[in-house]
Amino acid sequence: MKVYGARLSNSFSGVWELYVVTDEMSLHWPEHSFGRTDPIPTLQERADALAKLGYVLADDAGWQWQECPTGVTRRVPLLASANVRRKDGAA
Repeated sequence: MKVYGARLSNSFSGVWELYVVTDEMSLHWPEHSFGRTDPIPTLQERADALAKLGYVLADDAGWQWQECPTGVTRRVPLLASANVRRKDGAA
C-alpha cells in the first residue's frame, strides 16, 4: 500500500491548510483550507479533512510538528506532517 505525506501548514497565507503530497512534480495536490488562523485544527478536524480528500492516517502514524523560523521578531510558521494512505486502498 502506497504511503503519501500529508502536511498541515499556516506558512503561506496565514490560514491553516492541509494538503497531501501525491508526487514531487504536481502543482495540484489535494488540499483543504480550514479558513482560519486560530486555533490549530484539532485531530478530528484533520481526520475529517483527510477523509474528504480520500485519505486516512497510515497505520501507527502521528503528526510531527516543526517550526520554520523566519526571524526573531516575525511570526513563526508551523508545519505538521503525517504519513497517510488512500482511504480506498488504491495506489
